[in-house]
Amino acid sequence: MAKAKEHINLAFIGHVDHGKSTLVGHMLLEAGAIAEQQLDDGENKFRFVMDKLGEERERGVTIDLAHQKFSTNKYDFTVVDCPGHRDFVKNMITGASQADAAVLVVAADDGVMPQTKEHVFLSKTLGINQLIVAVNKMDVVDYSEDKYNEVKKDVSTLIKSIGFKPDQVPFIPLSAFEGDNIKEKSSNMTWYKGDALIPALDKLNAPEKPLTLPLRVPVQDVYSITGVGTVPVGRVETGVMKQGDNVIFEPAGASGEVKSVEEHHEALPQAEPGDNVGFNVRGVGKNDIRRGDVAGHVTDAPAVAKEFDAQIVVLQHPGVITVGYTPVFHCHTSQVACTFIELTKKINPATGQVEEENPDFLKTGNSAFVKIRPTKPMVIEDARKIPQMGRFAIRDMGQTVAAGVCIAVTPAK
Repeated sequence: MAKAKEHINLAFIGHVDHGKSTLVGHMLLEAGAIAEQQLDDGENKFRFVMDKLGEERERGVTIDLAHQKFSTNKYDFTVVDCPGHRDFVKNMITGASQADAAVLVVAADDGVMPQTKEHVFLSKTLGINQLIVAVNKMDVVDYSEDKYNEVKKDVSTLIKSIGFKPDQVPFIPLSAFEGDNIKEKSSNMTWYKGDALIPALDKLNAPEKPLTLPLRVPVQDVYSITGVGTVPVGRVETGVMKQGDNVIFEPAGASGEVKSVEEHHEALPQAEPGDNVGFNVRGVGKNDIRRGDVAGHVTDAPAVAKEFDAQIVVLQHPGVITVGYTPVFHCHTSQVACTFIELTKKINPATGQVEEENPDFLKTGNSAFVKIRPTKPMVIEDARKIPQMGRFAIRDMGQTVAAGVCIAVTPAK
């Protein structure tokens, strides 16, 4: 069997009207992920794809995931963000689809807009370190090199302010609608000497598996299997699990030796990040552990938080968030009600600068540093040390009201 290509999760970010959906649609077409006959003619050419990928997500229309995958010569890609801003942030933070790289779409006629700044800042906060800038709608500005340079200068200033190095970021002038510079170099912009978008994607770096981080396996379910015993099931987020390892489940506190590790009913010598495994641990019974517990090695056990500090973004809240507010935090597989015990600092979402110390309340659109106390023991880790275990979404009233990353943990013991 041929070795599978390495995989990259790719986010498309940027202001809502700057043509992200059209670009994703045209790129999928050029990459052969969707067929020409699936598209309408004329003005609505990419409507089909846009309906699948576009703003309709906000209204609850589902996406056919098959149309989010495409391959280049070097990599297999999954498009993780589709335009809904709130979905993007929620997905990014809950880690359901942690992006490895982002394409920032900026329209040549509009330039940098507030949402452009917010998306770039958020993606950096959430750990995206690879960026490609697509200067879109070049057809609207008559393929003007001056206009491209103007946008490039503004975007360079923006991304530099949050830690990207503009000279290492490709700026690609393109037209998502006309198809210029998506797969091949466009004759409309002979002044541009760099790569088209798809070849530029092949120059990204695939993420390294977090093999050297401590072992963390959040438990999704616990089964009793005749002849085997108790089998917790979960996805290995970081580290490596081998038969014979001594593991502990936190916050349950149950521990024992790993007797077997299986994936799809086949025994594995070891399980690595990304593997969905079932494993049997000597001396651990079905009632000792539950969904939301996290397995790790006894020598470097998962952190159980008494309190933790976090940076959050309020996505949509009908009222205000104040000290004492206790919504449900979704972190890896756990769902625990947690109380806001301190609103430490309110920060500007576009620059990261502190706007107010100890604000009285937070509302939709605010970004802030806060201190949180779980109502019962839960595992959460400093996202700077183990990013996979430090992201969370905050839900209340049937919606995701905020999302964030943990930046420090006060351990329970």
